[in-house]
Amino acid sequence: MPSHMPRSQERALHADTVTLAAGEGGEFHAPGIGEFLGLPELFFAGTPFAIDRIVMVRIIAIALMLLLFWLGLRRARRVPGRGQSIAELALDFVNVQIADQVLGEKHGKRFLPLLAAIFFGVFAMNITGIIPGANIAGTALIGMPLLLGLVAYVVFIYAGIKEHGAGGFFRGQLFPSGVPWPIYIILTPVEFINIFIVRPLSLALRLLLNMMVGHLLLVLCFSATHFFLFSADGFFKLFSIGTLAGGFIFTLFEMLVAVLQAYIFTLLTAVYIQQSVSHEH
Repeated sequence: MPSHMPRSQERALHADTVTLAAGEGGEFHAPGIGEFLGLPELFFAGTPFAIDRIVMVRIIAIALMLLLFWLGLRRARRVPGRGQSIAELALDFVNVQIADQVLGEKHGKRFLPLLAAIFFGVFAMNITGIIPGANIAGTALIGMPLLLGLVAYVVFIYAGIKEHGAGGFFRGQLFPSGVPWPIYIILTPVEFINIFIVRPLSLALRLLLNMMVGHLLLVLCFSATHFFLFSADGFFKLFSIGTLAGGFIFTLFEMLVAVLQAYIFTLLTAVYIQQSVSHEH
């Protein structure tokens, strides 16, 4: 046997291996970035207002979230019913665990509506990744995470300027007290990049990548299950048991990630606001 084989023979050997696994010549294609790009436009195709699947998922998720809160709180009473109790518990979670804990009572009440909107909005768009018929998170494309990061960025600057004035805010962020003045030559550019560029981008990318990777894992598991069960032959069909179990495990994990990413995004937004309104720099 020769020490190496021509490239054409290598490709043929690879094709034969895939064909053997597929049973009838089918091939398994692992999911990639194409899962998120080039989605067919459902409404207003060819216009700047075109709505594809992921935009539709975002609209429906936010509409359902608003509907649930409206149904729960439309007839608020001193002695709450079941729906009002659930809505108040949900809002109280954001108030106690994020707003009050990070910002304190004064600023916590002031920014609670924004923080609650961010938390439940992100959660609603995240959870669609595991809902049959949607099967993709509304935050799995960069546009929405960037928009949310921009909102956090604008509120961070607004809160700081309102509390300290423009000069006091930027001076406090870029020139921390207690630092020898020659160090500012290095520290100030670093602080500018970190605070005014990296922060909003890191918020957006953290959310985007977690939801994108989660979607790809679920697609991989369930498409592999379909492949092994319907296209593979003989012994290879047994692999569908493992991939199906993996799909269910990752679905439960994605439920946790949907809540956790909403919490982290909201918590970091509150932390950034606290840093901007704090009088200790």
